[in-house]
Amino acid sequence: MNQRLFTQTMKVNALVCFLAAVLWIGVGMPSRAGETAAEVVALWKDGKMPGHVAAGSEKELPARGDNVVRITDISEPTITVFRARGVGKATPAVIICPGGGYNLLAYNKEGSEVVAWLNSIGITGIVLKYRVPGNQDGAFQDLQRAVRMVRHNASAWNIAADRVGVMGFSAGGHLCARLSTNADQASYLSLDGVDEEKLRPDFALLIYPAYLSRVAGKLAADLPVSGRTPPTFIVHTEDDRSLVAGSKVYHAALEAAQVANEFFLCATGGHGYGLRSDKEVGVWPEKCRQWLMRVGVL
Repeated sequence: MNQRLFTQTMKVNALVCFLAAVLWIGVGMPSRAGETAAEVVALWKDGKMPGHVAAGSEKELPARGDNVVRITDISEPTITVFRARGVGKATPAVIICPGGGYNLLAYNKEGSEVVAWLNSIGITGIVLKYRVPGNQDGAFQDLQRAVRMVRHNASAWNIAADRVGVMGFSAGGHLCARLSTNADQASYLSLDGVDEEKLRPDFALLIYPAYLSRVAGKLAADLPVSGRTPPTFIVHTEDDRSLVAGSKVYHAALEAAQVANEFFLCATGGHGYGLRSDKEVGVWPEKCRQWLMRVGVL
């Protein structure tokens, strides 16, 4: 590994985590002059949300001493929009899907901290709070609606409507892969003008994605990769033994379909590190930025 790149990346990641803490504290608070406040937008109109909801009330789970905010029992899905500041032209946008096994969302580590990094490279970050627990179909409907909502509001939010991507961590990575490979038809009936917008994301970023393979050597049946699958960047490590095989078969399927992609595969890093890794995989944000430049997103 290039030691200089590793050291610089670790410094950037530390700064990003600090900025993310500021973003987290500031969500919903009044902005100072010249600043853009985070905007929280409900995905569904009252009484119009398809599918089912959680049995209990939304809550934050007890802290585990690892500085991760975990929320569950989500029945009112939203997107929180953090616009990239100081950029005159319309920016790319990335809808972020935190992980948590479809049971909870690691909302800061795989959400607000990632927003801070995206903003730092000129991308508007949008955190999706999708329905959990045990509601994969509801989560899929939420992501579909979120993509359409972002495109519908692209002008108001200074977003380039042709550069709207999705980014997922662990289970969120599966959610993004599912949309990437099933974007030809919505999984709910059209409600309004928002649902006239295109579903297919323009690119996808899959960070240690889960559930891409359920049978050894085979792609999961719900992920029919084709030439329509958007350009994709994948990050995984060999020591994430139970899940890395899925990324390998997904990458092979992208190659076979001649979809533009990059697979950043490292030896060490484990699972669930977000931007916090001090292992080899810790340079993934810079690798991702470089790839986004090569494919024309940045």
